[in-house]
Amino acid sequence: MQSRQPSYSAGKINARRRNPDLPTGDVHHDANNWFQSSAVEQHPVTFKNIYEMQVTANVFLPKDSAETVFPALIIGAPIGAVKEQAANLYAIKLAEQGFVTVSFDQSAWGGSNGALRNAIAPILYAENFSAATDYLTTLDCVANDRIGLIAIGSAGGFALNALKIDARIKALATINLTDIGAIVREQRDALGGNALIEESSRSRTLEIAGQATTYAHGVPEELDENATDIEREFYDFYRTQRGAANSTLHPTRTTFTKLLDFYPLRDLETITERAMLFVVGEEAWSRHFSEAAFASANESKQLLTVKAAGHVDLYDRIALIPFSELTQFFTKNL
Repeated sequence: MQSRQPSYSAGKINARRRNPDLPTGDVHHDANNWFQSSAVEQHPVTFKNIYEMQVTANVFLPKDSAETVFPALIIGAPIGAVKEQAANLYAIKLAEQGFVTVSFDQSAWGGSNGALRNAIAPILYAENFSAATDYLTTLDCVANDRIGLIAIGSAGGFALNALKIDARIKALATINLTDIGAIVREQRDALGGNALIEESSRSRTLEIAGQATTYAHGVPEELDENATDIEREFYDFYRTQRGAANSTLHPTRTTFTKLLDFYPLRDLETITERAMLFVVGEEAWSRHFSEAAFASANESKQLLTVKAAGHVDLYDRIALIPFSELTQFFTKNL
């Protein structure tokens, strides 16, 4: 059987840093995905989820603090991204404000275990937020009853599912929440009939017979005149110096259809005694997801609109990301 390792186009394999060989990208509003801070300690760690799969993560600690026990935040990167893409930035900035923070690679992506690389596994993705919570409870410097989540883009759906079933998570902030299940169902309907699932099913048959793994579209490697505004927005982050970190963002074709049965905005009314903050860019194409989630949630909810911000703007544009409001929200609710 041929290799199941996808090729990487955005930088050298395992080089999780800015790639100067790529286009610069749009760095307005202090875009700095690669932000570092002398006020924070960074420690690479691993832990296992409930299925005994190893998860690779970074832990960030406030440096030179008089405190010995801290509230903690787990930061989830968008689907297909690694922890070095948006999640580390949030983790570092919140660690500066007095939180122990964790960013992590989802199973089968980045440094985390998963034999079929770039596999889509919504249940695992939600589980890994709970696994990170497990890990934090083993640290003497973390207050076990003061653990929250920040989830960026499509990670918001997986974090919501974790919040529904894990009472240890006391608060959640989503950043331009995206219901990736709804988006894939729209793609299915646009193709018509069973075209999407037939393609996935054929790929399964071929791959079990020995054909190399095939991958879905994801973020384009190059732009042409037919590229949509949304594709251009993602390209400017994931395929440039701004955010490229040797992650292809191309999921396997055979697992991509798992998202057809993913409904993160259901049952939000069952989340009680936990606070939720939905941060949304005023100009984000994904804005309706946050507004729908906010309308469905019953208790302790806030909707924060960031003026002049689009969807990907809130991945790395430090001048637009509301770090002060995030700090206030978690200080109050953890």
